[in-house]
Amino acid sequence: MSVQRYSVAAIQTDLPLPASRNEMKPNTTRMLELLDMAVTAYSPFLPVRLVVFPEFAHSGPAYPTLKELRRKIAVEIPNEHIYRIQEKCKELAVYVQTGSMLELDPDYPGAVFNTTCLVGPRGILLRYRKVYPWIPWEVHTSPHDIKDYKDEIFPVAETEIGRIGAAICYDWLFPEVIRQLVLNGAEILIRVSAYMDPFGSTPPTDWWVVVNRCRALENVAFVVASNQAATMRNFPPFSWPGGSMIVDFDGRIVSQATPGSGEQITVGSIELASLRQARRTRLAHIMPVHLRAELHPGSDAVFPGEQPSAEGNLSYDLNRKRIESARRRVKGW
Repeated sequence: MSVQRYSVAAIQTDLPLPASRNEMKPNTTRMLELLDMAVTAYSPFLPVRLVVFPEFAHSGPAYPTLKELRRKIAVEIPNEHIYRIQEKCKELAVYVQTGSMLELDPDYPGAVFNTTCLVGPRGILLRYRKVYPWIPWEVHTSPHDIKDYKDEIFPVAETEIGRIGAAICYDWLFPEVIRQLVLNGAEILIRVSAYMDPFGSTPPTDWWVVVNRCRALENVAFVVASNQAATMRNFPPFSWPGGSMIVDFDGRIVSQATPGSGEQITVGSIELASLRQARRTRLAHIMPVHLRAELHPGSDAVFPGEQPSAEGNLSYDLNRKRIESARRRVKGW
């Protein structure tokens, strides 16, 4: 039986960027402390059933080449961090969207994915790998780059608290990604993000707010967006404004962390029954239903794929070359 009304907590972190696998452990420990705080403090108002952490809360792209990421920081999933979160999910009866970590998968030799998992009391419910790395800086692998990729690229988890889909940071600048999650059934869209200054919550470049609200209203879905809030000292060379938020299916901000506030918990309610009624009864402003898909059959390939190699071929310089190649394929660019 589904839970129709509950609280969700978007927790933003200000943690050091790990340079090795061992340095990930303190970050996970702090995340579990914050998870305890969120559920204990806010459940008396309305039970907290979903908790979301930001991109790179566990680990991030500390090195400029894929080869270095694979050797020093990438981990297989599941791992000790996932198991610790799963135990906390059992204890607190919650679901957790992990902060992302850099993932190795023996099924895809040479690849390093930027991955977030939805974890519940029984383990991993979905594993989402970032489709659009923030190039040229991010050198991890997109599923797009792998020939004969066999996993679901846009997974959606069916849970007692709703149908949940997730995407990571730059993915949200591509409406096609979020629309595909909705077409795959998502009602609650989770944004796991590390959105740096100045593209945060402050006009005139408040992209964070604009995109979160637009993706919610154009897909008639709740958005839960957790943003990195690390200082430049912890996450050079950028600083991260936070501003984590919950947005309802009409694009209204339900709650938002104070921009620039660092480590913070923001909590808002999910009204699943209201969302489902709107989707079931509305005639207007239900864009996924009104979509005339045959007019948009897809576009020719623009950005070139790059099959991962055992040598760790991806780098900042190679990404720049791929961008220039793609630019020549776009009319007017």
